[in-house]
Amino acid sequence: MIKKMKLILTAMAITACSVAGAAEIKELNFGIIATEKAGAMKQMWEPFLADMTKAVGLKVNGFYATDYAGIIEAQRFNKVHIAWYGNKAAIDAVDRSSGEVFAQFVDLDGTPGYYSYLITHKDSSIKTLDQVLKNGKEYTFGIGDPSSTSGTLVPSYYVFTLNNLDPKTHFKVMRSSNHEGNFLAVLNKQVDLATSNSEMTEKMKEKSPEKMEQIRILWTSPLIPRDPLVWRKDLPSDVKKKVQDFVTGYGKDEREKEILKNMYRLAGFKASTDAQLIPIRQLELFKDRKKAEADENMNAADKKVKLDEIDAKLAALAKLK
Repeated sequence: MIKKMKLILTAMAITACSVAGAAEIKELNFGIIATEKAGAMKQMWEPFLADMTKAVGLKVNGFYATDYAGIIEAQRFNKVHIAWYGNKAAIDAVDRSSGEVFAQFVDLDGTPGYYSYLITHKDSSIKTLDQVLKNGKEYTFGIGDPSSTSGTLVPSYYVFTLNNLDPKTHFKVMRSSNHEGNFLAVLNKQVDLATSNSEMTEKMKEKSPEKMEQIRILWTSPLIPRDPLVWRKDLPSDVKKKVQDFVTGYGKDEREKEILKNMYRLAGFKASTDAQLIPIRQLELFKDRKKAEADENMNAADKKVKLDEIDAKLAALAKLK
């Protein structure tokens, strides 16, 4: 009887906390990753957030940080409730910031993903990827935010890890910036080459075609899954439903379609889960495995332990597909 009463009281306490948590949410903070200057991001996202405010019944504030880590940490400490991430950053949000994927971008042209690029100026002497791999010390290189999927993870693995190169030591100079910063650095000949992606180049083709004409694409990645939206798991269920209904239903009229088009050529959003992150998790582990295999300072026993650990994680992910 006493045990049963304790269970009842515990359940009542949990319910009370849940109700209190729901009542405490007066506004929602929506994190926007820094792919461009904050002013440009606000111009793209504020109309969408204003519509979300009306639909959800809570004021939705845009939270614009200068780097991906700022959004991840803000979500970790419950300063951001919902966020747009690239897939790599979303992994950190899920693993460290009580995050959960609930939606995914849908491209305007219907493609299920986008591409990472290496770009250079059309006047550059660099014509091929082979030149980059053989003559790195002659060039300055712009890489993306450390948490960027297309700006860092994908090119780091496919271009450098698979060729047993470390971009930090391969180039004369390496600097980090967002997608816009790297594009402009190449355009203005401040770096010899840089990472970019198809979202940025498509935007430039539409808004500043003369700039895109000055760019040469040296390398194109395999297809990358489109970006996810991530909310905190502990958001009240009624708020989650309103948010997901709004997001997945958005784009029903011409005004909303135009807003989405300005947000990286989107057609809308579809429901998603953490499962969309599996290919990117595998990519991270493959990169770690190649790095461990090439580490000459690690003794054989430690290397075997490390490789076995990575292989076990890869096997576990394969079962989730």
